[in-house]
Amino acid sequence: MRLLLTRPQADAARTAAALRAHGHEPILAPLSTVEHLAAAELGAGPWTAILVTSANAARAIASHGRREELRCIAVLAVGSHSAQAMRDAGFGDVTSADGNVEDLAELVGKRLKPPARLLYLAGDERAADLAGLLRAKNFTVDMVVVYRTVFAQALPGEAAAALHGELDGVLHFSRRSAEAFLSAARKSGLFDAALSKPAHYCLSRRIAEPLIEAGAAKVRVAARPDEAALLALCG
Repeated sequence: MRLLLTRPQADAARTAAALRAHGHEPILAPLSTVEHLAAAELGAGPWTAILVTSANAARAIASHGRREELRCIAVLAVGSHSAQAMRDAGFGDVTSADGNVEDLAELVGKRLKPPARLLYLAGDERAADLAGLLRAKNFTVDMVVVYRTVFAQALPGEAAAALHGELDGVLHFSRRSAEAFLSAARKSGLFDAALSKPAHYCLSRRIAEPLIEAGAAKVRVAARPDEAALLALCG
């Protein structure tokens, strides 16, 4: 199948390679860029553990001035991809929850005792309230935004061309990116084509909701909220 990837370039390239291995033709058309906030103020600490819910957090902290100080702290990550990104950034003690934010909160509860102090390396927009879940369990959470995502207003040329031509599907990895895709398609005059032509492959039901509400004809949801399940959904 011809499948559109609108995620940032670093993630899109990896996903594209996996799609090619499954016999698909990926079309890379990043709809967003990720800005790393190298000067983000982390606070004084000390912290019992670091929490990450995206590989972008690993890329951001790799260029932070306090990265060496942090590398000796245990890391709890939401999934295998974010966990591997932290290992690649030089963190040795990394554990994956292999799931979603709720699974990560559960892992923290099993591994640590409140009121342990946690450093959550977050993005500017978050799909779920990890800090709130853990504070409700009496953990102390220092949430620091270390990266932000900037979305394009209109569809990139590759995406527009795909919607004008042959396109079997679009992959969606976050609710915000799905919403941005719909908004950009509308501003590019391709809203109807975006809803009727491709199937929309979504990492979770929450991500699928804006597509369903907009009237997308074909929406598919992965069995689990991870990339392997999303690729399996594509066949």
